[in-house]
Amino acid sequence: MSDFVNQFWNWYVILLVLVSIIACGVLLWTQSVTTPGKGDTTGHVWDENLEEYNNPLPKWWMWLFYITVIFSLVYCVLYPTLGSYQGVLGWSSDGQWAKEKAKADEQTKPLYDKYMKMDLKALAADKEGVETGKRLYLTYCMQCHGADARGSKGFPNLADNDWQWGGEPETIVETISNGRMGVMPPHAQLGAETIKDLANYVRSLSGLPADSVRVTKGQEAFNSVGCSGCHGPDAKGMHAVGAPNLTDKIWLYGSSEGTIIETITKGRTNQMPAWKEFLGEEKVHVLAAYVLSLGSGAGSQ
Repeated sequence: MSDFVNQFWNWYVILLVLVSIIACGVLLWTQSVTTPGKGDTTGHVWDENLEEYNNPLPKWWMWLFYITVIFSLVYCVLYPTLGSYQGVLGWSSDGQWAKEKAKADEQTKPLYDKYMKMDLKALAADKEGVETGKRLYLTYCMQCHGADARGSKGFPNLADNDWQWGGEPETIVETISNGRMGVMPPHAQLGAETIKDLANYVRSLSGLPADSVRVTKGQEAFNSVGCSGCHGPDAKGMHAVGAPNLTDKIWLYGSSEGTIIETITKGRTNQMPAWKEFLGEEKVHVLAAYVLSLGSGAGSQ
């Protein structure tokens, strides 16, 4: 990647931009000084006698293009257009974004100050607060969890009462603020047969069709090879380590035997990014209240 940040590419961009603009001006000039004779044609003929005349371009049309060329050159001087050159005005997209964000934050500060004084459960029951949280959700969260917050393969459903890390208000705030790293380690060392037994046992926990013989063997393996250490002896999961409940018929990656075998064999890694630094404490507070409002009884687990 270092090849793309040296000075060659800087000058390459500068020359490419300037040559393109100047070439447009030269093309216009050549068209204005070359005046075809009256009645000259381009030599193109259609439908036997339909000819294309080679008349000069209208002056007003050409001057419009001259203006665009001049505008382009002025723009290159004022704004960061030529490689690493920052422009006379010193404008940058980061600076513009920071100014607009600061202005928006100033306008919304009284509203978020009001929300910060409210308990999360009270805010989750406040219609205005929930609507504000929903707008934040649709801006920052729907890309992974979906517009309806019901998630998709690999992204948890936020509208049910199943919580991988816990659904208490403070836990939701912690999840949004600092993110989560969920890791299911690979267990290929167990061997194909044992893994298949485990897959059938896990399927049986949710009432799915499974081989009864393999279920018995899988239950023994579940408690002997270390699965119960994370998911618990009753397979109901453990919020402290983000180990999911295997008995609730809720599947993050799918419930087929093949998918479960793949999960056990290769493991899974899921990351929820941290948002506190980007959004700020106030917006995280409102987002947490919105998530809390999505499922009935939210926060009781």
